[in-house]
Amino acid sequence: MTLTRSDFTYFMDVPTRWNDNDMLGHVNNVIYYSYMEAVVVRFVSEVLGVDWYTSPLIPYAAESLCRFKRPLAFPQKVEAAMRISHIGNTSFSYELALFAEGDDALYAEGRWVHVMVERESERPTPISPDIRTTLERYKVEGS
Repeated sequence: MTLTRSDFTYFMDVPTRWNDNDMLGHVNNVIYYSYMEAVVVRFVSEVLGVDWYTSPLIPYAAESLCRFKRPLAFPQKVEAAMRISHIGNTSFSYELALFAEGDDALYAEGRWVHVMVERESERPTPISPDIRTTLERYKVEGS
């Protein structure tokens, strides 16, 4: 199944930068990860309300994946899309996609897994009820 914008529940615009391009004239592969990380970090901060510096419970990345579909290049604008695909006891998963502005084609798709940990001990801890409720709002059934 090919993913489209309508399959996602959270979006963020990401401008490409001149130095994102590599010697082949397109966005370097590792930069795709930074676009995906940007949408995840913003979601965690702004939607889940986690303060990366002070919250007692914080998410640690446990897994990430990117499948490259087509090249992006400066000066394209990127639309990073995200949805929650799984909520467990201590972890939750995101499905991610990158689209170019004005183009419905999928440029990359990815996955990111966060494990909630207690800041002091760095041990996994159950997802709090308020964060779980918020994650449910961004979850797509059957994803």
